[in-house]
Amino acid sequence: MASGVGHKVARLLGIQLQPKDPYHHVNDPRETAHFNTDQTFVEESPRVDDFFLKLVPSGPQVWRYLVSLFPFLSWIGYYNLQWLAGDLVAGITIGAVVVPQGMAYARLANLDVQFGLYSSFMGVLVYWFFATSKDITIGPVAVMSQLTGAVVTDMAAVLPDVPGHVIASALALLAGAVVVSIGLIRCGWIVDIISLTSLSAFMTGSAICIAVGQVPSLMGLSGFSTRDPTYLVFVNILKHLNTASMDAAMGLSALAMLYLIRGVCMWIGTHYPKHQKLAFFISTLRVVFVIVLYTLISYLVNRSLPRGTARFKILFDVPRGFQNAAVPVINTSIVSNLMGYLPATVVVLLIEHIAISKSFGRVNNYRINPSQEMVAIGITNMLGPFLGGYAATGSFSRTAIKSKAGVRTPFAGVITAFVVLLAIYALPAVFYYIPNASLSAVIIHAVGDLITPPNTVYQFWLVSPFEVLIFFVGVFVTIFSSIENGIYTTVLLSAAMLLFRILRSKGRFLGRVKVQSMLGNRVIGNDRQQPVPGYGTFTGSQEASTRNIFLPITHADGSNPEIELDNPYPGIFIYRFAEGFSYPNAGSSLEHLVEHIFAHTRRTNLAHFDRPGERPWNEPGPSRKNMKAAAAAGVDAGIMGVDVSLPTLKAVILDFSSVNHVDITSVQQLIDVRNQLDRYASPDIVDWHIACINNRWAKRALAAAGFGYPTVVPDGPHRRWRSIFSVAEIGGSHSAAAAAEVEVNEKEIARSRRQTAADVEVGNKQQQQQQHHHRGPNDPKKVGTGGSESVPRKPTVTFEDAVLSLHQKRMSLGPELHSGRTVVAPVHGINRPLFHVDLTSALQSAVANVEGRYEGLEEHH
Repeated sequence: MASGVGHKVARLLGIQLQPKDPYHHVNDPRETAHFNTDQTFVEESPRVDDFFLKLVPSGPQVWRYLVSLFPFLSWIGYYNLQWLAGDLVAGITIGAVVVPQGMAYARLANLDVQFGLYSSFMGVLVYWFFATSKDITIGPVAVMSQLTGAVVTDMAAVLPDVPGHVIASALALLAGAVVVSIGLIRCGWIVDIISLTSLSAFMTGSAICIAVGQVPSLMGLSGFSTRDPTYLVFVNILKHLNTASMDAAMGLSALAMLYLIRGVCMWIGTHYPKHQKLAFFISTLRVVFVIVLYTLISYLVNRSLPRGTARFKILFDVPRGFQNAAVPVINTSIVSNLMGYLPATVVVLLIEHIAISKSFGRVNNYRINPSQEMVAIGITNMLGPFLGGYAATGSFSRTAIKSKAGVRTPFAGVITAFVVLLAIYALPAVFYYIPNASLSAVIIHAVGDLITPPNTVYQFWLVSPFEVLIFFVGVFVTIFSSIENGIYTTVLLSAAMLLFRILRSKGRFLGRVKVQSMLGNRVIGNDRQQPVPGYGTFTGSQEASTRNIFLPITHADGSNPEIELDNPYPGIFIYRFAEGFSYPNAGSSLEHLVEHIFAHTRRTNLAHFDRPGERPWNEPGPSRKNMKAAAAAGVDAGIMGVDVSLPTLKAVILDFSSVNHVDITSVQQLIDVRNQLDRYASPDIVDWHIACINNRWAKRALAAAGFGYPTVVPDGPHRRWRSIFSVAEIGGSHSAAAAAEVEVNEKEIARSRRQTAADVEVGNKQQQQQQHHHRGPNDPKKVGTGGSESVPRKPTVTFEDAVLSLHQKRMSLGPELHSGRTVVAPVHGINRPLFHVDLTSALQSAVANVEGRYEGLEEHH
């Protein structure tokens, strides 16, 4: 009833419904009799309602989603003392490192040092509940702190009454909410739009900006702003070197000591492997050692001075405990002013954390869930502001330390949290004497590892020279403008490069060549003495050792240009799309297709214009002079200027192996080209064969446009069409072919056994003769009845077990193997005979039907 109403509505609206089976003749027994298959297969098009039904989660899927939000449930029940020991070492180590780093990064964010401790505490405490990585350490990082500091500085001019830490907490809360939303809807794949080039440029440019910005604090320079563009800061540093103070002694020496300790530890680890573990822990704790040493020096120098004064800049009073714990201030004014900074903040939070977690997941052989990592980052940044924290994300340096320290589970973050909590409540009195210059040295030392090494840039150049240009553009924009602009520039340039490549992509025409596989000087599949079976079957057939492959006729893929490619068939062209087939590149791809066909074929009907006025303006034909000369010579004027040796267009084979999706624009342009080439080949019809279609929806779209079916000709639909299909045996390992292969292998193994036994016997005789020759006839230990020494024999390889195993496998395949009957079925639906499983079957079908067309014409005449 519903179907009938729908058809009436369609007729009323003028909608031409497509028949369910345009190639209906396959249902005729007379048409399918020559398939010689036991089963037929008619492919149904996907339905729209099926697509939406797949989007609706089932009950088990909802449950798995809820469980996936708390990954710790999958391993916490197996926690043991050995895991605890590893987590204790790693947790305490990271705690010792994150305390001085957190305070240093807080100064980079234009905040007091205690806010770095607050962010460090909440990051390591919350993350383990939602983590899918055991190595990641969340907390303040250099780049995010630099970005936060820029925001705090800018907002101080707009909202002077709002404290900087309130702005920083509000920014973290808003960014965390955005990131959590992305993670909850499981869109973690969104970070993949940021290329490695963009990430490297962003990290390198940011590291340079941070390092240059810390030089004034390192040397005690004053008289200019460190928040200007990096190049201006560098120029001002050179101008104000004469203002350097005693801070330079505390900063430069601390920086030198950090690099010295690391270099010595690396040398020890390389030359004395036994002490590698000790060298690693000393190198890891070098920041702690330097801060403690220079804090002690500062105490000895400044203890006699009045409180609040010092001979060089120090931290002075640091509040004990969570003095700024409160509900974050979020109002319309703050939100509206922070919206412009939110995209860059979210990008920085995501790209560094996801890149680090993926990298260490591959190194340590586990898989992270980017969407769940976003949930972890987001919740951390939403809860941190309640204790006064600012934006935090994964730290590369601390993650590397944690991994090498032998961390076993994410629970190590809880141990680190206890260390940070101890520092917040027990060590503020010690923090009073920490030199600012030494903290700047820590920052410069940390960001130095973020700069992309020249060797890595060279490797980038070998892979993609244009992306190296994007890398340097991103670095320069970051240095001469800002970190945010550097991010946007590299992302936009990478997207523009991708779009340009897609827009201007052109497919390639393919030629056919037969190839063989060689192992040493033997052709696999052609030598019965081969050491490796060809294709899993012992065979000596020359035909089985060769196979058809299709290469670009221009050898643009780098194949040997001396290899001559066969033209598949005169007038038949094989075209492979290069960058998919969608609306951006459909025009350029099809334009290249048409131009090549026009250049290598001629019209079927050369004299199809009776009068000159019927010719189109862009194809005026021969001049009047040439027409008179042709008439005088008795030659048809239609062939003047035409290379009659060129073939006429007969068929086009499209390779869709690189196409996963088609759209309305690309299909409509394909229809237009089909109509254009049909007019070009008129009165003949161009056959369109499509191979290697990977998507059912692409098949549906092409079938709706009339592809996949033979063209209806005036003398009757599909009258002379030869339907050629690829078929395969039903049963897989239980098929008759599998049984035949086992039998052939049994025979070959038995033959090899006999040959091996004969070779061993000949070898034994030769060895006996050699020993008899060397010892002489009077040697008491000669081979024979009078000697006690026997000829040593190597264990020979026996094949009985192998034959028995194969025989058991053969018998386990089932009684149907011994019936002598092969059950086959078509791989693709017989209702779409012009869709093919590969290029070989498409070419076979195209050639067979072109030749069949000529045979039909000969019979007609």
